Amino acid sequence: MARKCQLTGKQANNAFAISHSHRRTKKLQEVNLQWKRIWWSEGNRWVRLRLSTKAIKTLEHKSLDKFAKEAGLDLNRF
Repeated sequence: MARKCQLTGKQANNAFAISHSHRRTKKLQEVNLQWKRIWWSEGNRWVRLRLSTKAIKTLEHKSLDKFAKEAGLDLNRF
């Protein structure tokens, strides 16, 4: 499975690590992903998703159904 948030679609970003002498080398900025069990009230069961911390914070304000519908995610698969 790719390191990607299942709700927001966030993934790694290419960047430069810049030294004190300003020598630039490529690096990867990974997304802060967490495995999270969330109660899905419509399906009446727990759903285990790999989410970014931003998505976890957003879930406190939005319902899981609404957020998954915006992402085009079918929760019956999880």
